[in-house]
Amino acid sequence: MSDKFELTDDLEGMSEEELFSFDTHDKSEAEKITAPRYSYWKSVFRVFFKKKINIIMLAVLLVLILFAYIYPLFSGYDKFANITDATMKHLTPSASIAKNGFSIHEILGRGGSGESTFDAVWNGARISISFAFSCAIINMTLGVIIGAIWGFSKKFDLIMTEVYNIVGNVPLTLVVSVLVLVMSSSFGTMVFAMTVTGWLFIAYFFRTQVIIIRDREYNLASRCLGTSIFKIAIRNILPFMTSIIVTLAAAEIPSYISYEVFLSYIGMGMADMSLGKLIYQYESSMAISGWQFEFWSPVIVVSIITVVLYVVGQNLGDASDPRTHM
Repeated sequence: MSDKFELTDDLEGMSEEELFSFDTHDKSEAEKITAPRYSYWKSVFRVFFKKKINIIMLAVLLVLILFAYIYPLFSGYDKFANITDATMKHLTPSASIAKNGFSIHEILGRGGSGESTFDAVWNGARISISFAFSCAIINMTLGVIIGAIWGFSKKFDLIMTEVYNIVGNVPLTLVVSVLVLVMSSSFGTMVFAMTVTGWLFIAYFFRTQVIIIRDREYNLASRCLGTSIFKIAIRNILPFMTSIIVTLAAAEIPSYISYEVFLSYIGMGMADMSLGKLIYQYESSMAISGWQFEFWSPVIVVSIITVVLYVVGQNLGDASDPRTHM
């Protein structure tokens, strides 16, 4: 009680201006207590690089890409350089090193044409990776855009559903085989054959996803304000589905490499010496002792590339989900 009376006595001696004064307000100080700005892609990479396995897989992928695209520029690979020299054909790694001296070109031996198996594998990896990314970019771009419009426009849905019912029942292997036989087995033909109908299946998948979210309140409000279907699909729907797009792309890219290997294995692949073509040509070496390196080298490389691309893509897809950014 005594403290209370002492405080009252102190206030009695103060003027009205001293008792009632406005507190100063500094805007810069007020901003310090607000939440930091949210950056979507910054959060994506923050979540992605939290896992050490992602860093390791990304480093392995970088090494694979460097060997596939940089190494062939300096290797001087020529499949038929030693074709007339019988002593250079079908050499094991130890025999190749003993004959030609130790170098990176000899660590996997020599193939049936006297070519360096190591050089042949990375030259094939460049072709296979380029093929996979070309198909994925074309199919994903067409599939996502058309799928978004397909799911949002009911008139377009009637047309595209009939197209899907007709074209979707034709096996992709049959389409690719016919186009390769009619046109050629070049890189461009294979890309065209894989994308002429490949985007349709991706578009149908996204059509299903769009239907789930097209009637939400913000999309209905946009339609009432006169926003076109195309703008709603591009601005309202596609950003919402970023994680789905990344996850699907992660599955598509390795699948094209596997599909190219399968087509080459049955004799329907491209004429270029891709990994699939190497596996097809080196298959006979499995029956002869000491020649197995010719077959297993491209098999192991294509397996590593497929697994690394899948793991990196799937984890990047998970990191793209805003729910993981909390």
